[in-house]
Amino acid sequence: MFNLANQITLVRIFFVIPIVVLLYWPTPLNCFLATLLFGIASITDFLDGHIARKSNMVTSFGKFLDPLADKLLICSILVMFTQLGWVPAWVTIIIIGRELAVTGLRAIAADEGVVIAADKYGKIKTVMQIVAIIPLTLHHPLLGIPLHQIGLFLLYIALILTIFSGVNYFMGFYGNWRENSGK
Repeated sequence: MFNLANQITLVRIFFVIPIVVLLYWPTPLNCFLATLLFGIASITDFLDGHIARKSNMVTSFGKFLDPLADKLLICSILVMFTQLGWVPAWVTIIIIGRELAVTGLRAIAADEGVVIAADKYGKIKTVMQIVAIIPLTLHHPLLGIPLHQIGLFLLYIALILTIFSGVNYFMGFYGNWRENSGK
């Protein structure tokens, strides 16, 4: 259960704490350090999956833990951005709402003995959220670089992908449920 891939995923979860603490005091240095830690945490997202597939370490626990780690990392940072006034609250609410809904869907599916792993749209959504968060985290009003506008533009694209991938999960689950229930 706690194979190397899952241990790497746990490291991503632990990175949330120092990133949030750094963003609580958003000096240019702290924003840079938060960006650096976020980048390392994001790399672990690709690394754990690669190791799991290559070393035949794919587990149901890992399929559950990996998206949970992504959600904790992304949502925690978005909440901090909202508190700082860097991201509109409605964007954060929609993204967190989608994440909670998909997590609930996964729980219902697990109760039926079905594991819903991240699909390609969910993975694209996560990559786009990561790409958007990097300039938003690195941005600091004192730097005078338009990274904030770039990050917001990318976050709006990520928001569209977030909604699309959420709808895709629900449609896939509903189609599978109809097929298996004979309706």
